Amino acid sequence: MVWRVVEHRDRRYNVTVAAERRANSAEWNLVFSFRCPGIDGASIWATYPLSSASKAALFAQADKLSNDALTAFLAEHVD
Repeated sequence: MVWRVVEHRDRRYNVTVAAERRANSAEWNLVFSFRCPGIDGASIWATYPLSSASKAALFAQADKLSNDALTAFLAEHVD
């Protein structure tokens, strides 16, 4: 399910959000998936520098991120 949609370099990316907890860690890390529909292989998974002991709190923090912040984060991983 698409969480948000952002545009970068004339491409539209569907953004989904996930939480990941690594072994031996109490913290959940925020992970974004950026997928460009219709283009095979145009998907990027990237861990955002945000973590929390609560998955719900992490998703609440993600909701506060602007589309501009997401686009800038995507640009760091595409360019």
